[in-house]
Parts: sequence; structure tokens; C-alpha cells
Amino acid sequence: MKKIIASGKRKTSIAKATIKEGTGNIIINNQDFKNLQFFDKLKIEEPLKIAEGIIHNLNFDVFIEVRGGGEKSQIDASRLALAKAIIEFSKSKELEKAFLNYDRTLLVADIRKKEACKPGDSKARKKRQTSYR
Repeated sequence: MKKIIASGKRKTSIAKATIKEGTGNIIINNQDFKNLQFFDKLKIEEPLKIAEGIIHNLNFDVFIEVRGGGEKSQIDASRLALAKAIIEFSKSKELEKAFLNYDRTLLVADIRKKEACKPGDSKARKKRQTSYR
């Protein structure tokens, strides 16, 4: 029985997906993904629907552990980890191409993060207006 671990990141969220042979259950932080909010559930379902169209039977269980960041970035990190795990599990080049054609962020992490505040200021960009009179 093979077991594969894949990871995904988004902002400060880090997700670790463990995939192994099973019946098609997806568990995120010890909860079934079907209990998520509607749009979050749809985001997690995207790689599953594409995979179902190409490899037909989803004979694996995925356990995703995600930490850090906010709710939405955790979903994005989980989605990335899930897609990477499915690719590694199935070893399908066709599926990898389908993921990249659909949405590149399914396999490539979005590395953008919040810009740090500049020294001596409370904001990242716009400076205070100074008055000389």
C-alpha cells in the first residue's frame, strides 16, 4: 500500500496532504471537506473533478493537515497540496497537463505575501503627507 505526502503553501498557510489507496474520502483538519462553506468546497472539488475526467476512478483517500494563515489561504494551500498529491499518486502526465491548462495555481504555488511595513512608518507604501507651513 503506497502512501505519498505532498505539501502546498499560500501566504502563511502550509498544508500537508497524505494520500493512500482507499474509497475517495477527503479529510481536511479531521473534518470531511463536504462540511466546508459552499465556495470553499467547490475550490477543493476542482482538482477532483478534473482527475475524475481523466483517470475515471478516484481510488484514494486524502488526509490534509493545514496550519497558519487565514481561512481562504488555508483552502488554497489545501487545494495545491491535494492536486500535487493526486499527480504523484497517479503518475499521469495527461492529468498534469490538464491541471496546468485549467489553472496554473493547482500545481504552482502563488508566492505573493503581504508587504512588510517600512522602517519608521506604520504602512507598507503610502507615506504621510508633510506640511511645511
